[in-house]
Amino acid sequence: MSEPRRTALDATHRALGATMTDFAGWDMPLRYGSERDEHVAVRTRAGLFDLSHMGEITVTGPQAADLLDYALVGNIGSVKPGRARYTMICQEDGGILDDLIVYRLADQEYMVVANASNAQTVLDALIARQAGFDAAVRDDRDAYALLAVQGPESAGIVKSLTDAYLDGLKYYAGLPGTVAGVSALIARTGYTGEDGFELFVRPADAVALWEALTEAGKDAGLVPCGLSCRDTLRLEAGMPLYGNELSTSLTPFDAGLGRVVKFEKPGNEGRFVGRDALAAAAERAEQNPPRKLVGLIAEGRRVPRAGYPVVDAEGTAIGTVTSGAPSPTLGKPVAMAYVDAAHAEPGTKGVAVDIRGKHEPYEVVALPFYKREK
Repeated sequence: MSEPRRTALDATHRALGATMTDFAGWDMPLRYGSERDEHVAVRTRAGLFDLSHMGEITVTGPQAADLLDYALVGNIGSVKPGRARYTMICQEDGGILDDLIVYRLADQEYMVVANASNAQTVLDALIARQAGFDAAVRDDRDAYALLAVQGPESAGIVKSLTDAYLDGLKYYAGLPGTVAGVSALIARTGYTGEDGFELFVRPADAVALWEALTEAGKDAGLVPCGLSCRDTLRLEAGMPLYGNELSTSLTPFDAGLGRVVKFEKPGNEGRFVGRDALAAAAERAEQNPPRKLVGLIAEGRRVPRAGYPVVDAEGTAIGTVTSGAPSPTLGKPVAMAYVDAAHAEPGTKGVAVDIRGKHEPYEVVALPFYKREK
């Protein structure tokens, strides 16, 4: 078994006493102290994350937009330089290979950011789909370290270290700039449900930037945060996780994310990988609604886990939990689950989760569980 990869901040995490874990082949910080305290810090102040395990792939050339319109389900050609878009890459049968963020860095340059566990799969798929396009696909996973500052105090912290005009930077937009003397792509994106920034920098600059952000955020209550609280933050915000809410056995329509599929694209005469299967999935979803992703809030204290059955009042299985955890913000266990359409309406009575043979009552709610005030 090969050794896990280490980020440029590995020694920093260990010096801070982080509990490390193997995640998608990377040795990553799970938590530094209390994951609940880290979660609350992001909701109320700010948290600093190392996300250098994410996979960056650069696509360049005169037909870079056409290639991405063909390879992905979104209309990438319509993304303006400096903006970003959430999208997906699917198999020919419509199954989801990964969900992605695509940044348009320049007229003929895009950066595709894939989940760590799927980065190689996405890279291989883009290279396979490149034939016939005047565009180049480059593996840039080793070219970047990625730091994220998330939470209501994040803008003030990053502003104190940059001359870049952050007030004009919209959500899902990015601009090149200097942060604490380090060249960075400053993106207003995140996976926590809070305002925040993701900073793409050279690995050699990661430690200096981490230290500068830590110092700048000291009075604002910034704390280092691990993957554990990142998971509870995204769960509260109703954000899907690949391998839990998304998989090759689901199409975007099955996952309730059909809105990311754009059938009308100006490039390639509207052709893209998986188009026929996804058109059929869209039709099926309209005629016979698939299971719907809903929120579940516990009435008791027992925590549901991925794979636990969701049942109705008679004990008949009506769905499956995809993610579950105690919610620090709500003070109760919560879960996301795919349930039959007939039981998906908020307030549906008699819904329970089978937790080791005991049917624990849960309230069905609309996602997300938490939404920040603008």
